[in-house]
Amino acid sequence: MIKQDLFLHLLKKELKDCYSILELGCGNNSPLKTLNKRHYLVGVDLHEPYLKESKKIGIHNKYIKADIRKINFRKNSFDAVVLLDVIEHLTKEEGTSLIRKMEKWAKKKIILFTPGGYVLQKEYDKNKLQLHKSGWNADELKNLGFKVYGINGWKFLRGNKARIRFWPFDFWNKISQITENFAYKHPKVAFQLFCIKDIK
Repeated sequence: MIKQDLFLHLLKKELKDCYSILELGCGNNSPLKTLNKRHYLVGVDLHEPYLKESKKIGIHNKYIKADIRKINFRKNSFDAVVLLDVIEHLTKEEGTSLIRKMEKWAKKKIILFTPGGYVLQKEYDKNKLQLHKSGWNADELKNLGFKVYGINGWKFLRGNKARIRFWPFDFWNKISQITENFAYKHPKVAFQLFCIKDIK
């Protein structure tokens, strides 16, 4: 899936000065589990089995079962609001609307992580919400005020769930790794996009 070292490095770096963090669409095994315990984490998800699994691990301090398209919070409720591998499950209109809400809820920043462009994904885990409904590119997200970095190398090499598309897999995985530095600086060609918007 995600190139963990670079992704987690960026995530930890961007959240280090944020105490309260809202995660929308937190799922069952959020990468926020790698943060230290000084953070106060609130996880929101509509799929009950995912919330139960996440509670067992104890990733978040508080859980809310809700539709992220309909939930609301007061202005400046959290230092940061994150949306990791979620916006592609919404329509473009729903995603843009949610970003606007996130900007109001966050005091310091919002972080978004998504594939670069549309990637086919059907339902799984008996969860209709896993279906991909949209694709977002680097220019669109830059136009919405985000700084955008490329993750996981050249997008042509990867498909569903970031799996290498070509055989032999080990060879093409090495080629993907070689392209990671270029893709980081040129997110238009990257498989995934790590996006940060500072709130002023």
